[in-house]
Amino acid sequence: MFQGEETLVGEGPVLLIYGEGIAHIQLNRPETGNGFDVDLMRQFQEVVMQVHGDARVRSVILSGNGKIFTGGGNVKDFASKGAELPHYLRMATAYLQICVSGLVNLEVPVVTRVHGFAAGGAGLGLVCASDIVICGASARFMAGATRVGMAPDGGATATLSKIVGFRRAMDLVLTNRIVDAEEAERIGLVTRAVPDDQLDEAVLTVARQLAAGAPRAQSSAKRMMWNGLARGFESALPDEAREVAALSGTADSMEGLQAVIEKRPPVFKGH
Repeated sequence: MFQGEETLVGEGPVLLIYGEGIAHIQLNRPETGNGFDVDLMRQFQEVVMQVHGDARVRSVILSGNGKIFTGGGNVKDFASKGAELPHYLRMATAYLQICVSGLVNLEVPVVTRVHGFAAGGAGLGLVCASDIVICGASARFMAGATRVGMAPDGGATATLSKIVGFRRAMDLVLTNRIVDAEEAERIGLVTRAVPDDQLDEAVLTVARQLAAGAPRAQSSAKRMMWNGLARGFESALPDEAREVAALSGTADSMEGLQAVIEKRPPVFKGH
């Protein structure tokens, strides 16, 4: 992708490649649809910190390996925890919060490349925590949390309504309807939608433009823009963590996870 490309993290659930002043962070669990679990989030945090400490980096590309960007939380992993799921999700949600906060707090702009699906707290959370989002024409977006008896996380309860408006955000969160690329661009969920075969070129062009920009000016602009939104963002995080952990212990949550695994409609009973 880059001239003089340097692999900084070449294996594991999150990869890191550097070149031309750009750090490329890639989710690397294609066999699970880049599903988020604690192991992936730990390495994501480490990679973001590595980028944060690299003075050469002027912009970041975030992408996913395989057929989709990310399907959100790894539902098979969640379902396997049984009665221990609330305890596990307290830890997982804390790591996800660190991941999205890490992107927001990077001094350099983050350009996120979305193909296939971006779903769940991780998918929507990362999209909403990015500075610029470019998706392919076949990309799809879904909130997904209430579909499995849980609540949104990844900061989305604060960011999504600021990005697309309260009514649209409430619709997306409660109905879990799928948003296509055209609508995502129209409502401002993404910066731009482009033909699939032009996605890589479009993302790289923007990342190079940002890498050639004035670093201190871009850093200040990013910080001040996020500060305007973050008064709601930071206060939302602990509330999200509590609700996700509590809801994951319900029978409805386990039913929702199992229904996704079995590819059938869930039957919720309010327990």
